[in-house]
Amino acid sequence: MSTAHLRSPRPMSTSWWGLLALLVLALGVVATADAGKRSERNRLDRIQYDWSAAVRWGDFEGAWNLVDPEVRKARPMTDLDFSRYQQVQVSAYRTLGSSDGPDGTVLREVRIEVINRHTLSQREVRYTEVWRYDREAKTWWNTAGLPDFWAGQ
Repeated sequence: MSTAHLRSPRPMSTSWWGLLALLVLALGVVATADAGKRSERNRLDRIQYDWSAAVRWGDFEGAWNLVDPEVRKARPMTDLDFSRYQQVQVSAYRTLGSSDGPDGTVLREVRIEVINRHTLSQREVRYTEVWRYDREAKTWWNTAGLPDFWAGQ
């Protein structure tokens, strides 16, 4: 009578355990990197919402605080510059699309409808937001500055 069916299963060799541990570790690294990218994108969604809300409600000084500090330093806004924004009322702010830009930036194309408070004339302005992630500050900055509602006028 054969006793082959009574033998205990053969234990996995040490090399298989090492391979399994390496596979689990690799999956953990991938999951962590994916979670970090999702976290960055969630921050971007939130900051873009804050930006569009500030522009829609005419809080251009608040929006200016979301502009990249390097851009604010290179192109400072004066009281006169901010007073120009008080002459318009934003009536619509619509996202047209979003894409990844060079160097890890994110581009968001928007259409803004503005009404001149003095003449009550309405016009549409297309504006491209350029967002850069600052790893040190853990935030996104708009590097395009405030929308220029007077371009070509």
